[in-house]
Amino acid sequence: MIRKILTYPHPILAQKAAPVTVFDEELRQLVADLVETMFDAPGAGLAANQIGLATRVVVINTSKKEEDEDRQAIALINPEILHGEGSEVEVEGCLSVREYSTKVERFQKIVVRAQDLKGATSEFEAEDFFARVIQHECDHLEGKLFIDRISSLKRGLYKKKLKKILAEE
Repeated sequence: MIRKILTYPHPILAQKAAPVTVFDEELRQLVADLVETMFDAPGAGLAANQIGLATRVVVINTSKKEEDEDRQAIALINPEILHGEGSEVEVEGCLSVREYSTKVERFQKIVVRAQDLKGATSEFEAEDFFARVIQHECDHLEGKLFIDRISSLKRGLYKKKLKKILAEE
């Protein structure tokens, strides 16, 4: 089911998500809804709190191309970034931050620990764009948006722009 994606300044986006402790059909349905919502948006990733659930679940689009018929995604349950190295500055946007994108610095390479839908834990390395998306989605689970990683001047300009957008609606 496609869910509504919440946008800044919704308070749940600033809330730290709770760990998943039960690996059941409800979790599998949440992941299925997240994947369907992410592909519909379309997005590179989506965190559960972006659809109103403060739980540590993210999905990442792993399709080779956006127009792939065979779209693929992975679910990361209770993800943790164990290590990061290198640095890249690239433009980021967010499904929860309307009409804004800007350059954000992230690790170039990370080591991630996460659980799957059955609760099994694994660790893996991610680099470049894949690493950026994971870091972005993990920030959501900590109650952070990419605009929290930019200068207060840029953030202030965005808030002014958003005020105008909301006033026009």
